[in-house]
Amino acid sequence: MDFDKEVDARGLNCPLPILRTKKALADMLPGQVVRVLATDPGAVKDFQAFAKQTGNELVQVGETTDRAFEFFMKRK
Repeated sequence: MDFDKEVDARGLNCPLPILRTKKALADMLPGQVVRVLATDPGAVKDFQAFAKQTGNELVQVGETTDRAFEFFMKRK
């Protein structure tokens, strides 16, 4: 998937992946996509809740070959 910005939050625990994503989204235009890499197992639920609370769209959730979680979020 194409993305406009990337946030590497591997090795960081909650709430840092969300906070870094929030900061990245603030600098983006509506419709742009941020790719986030995280290793915190709680990140999946955190990103789902973050999308609901903010109105940003969680476009895709997956796992990379090095076992990191991968999130694609579109700015509202």
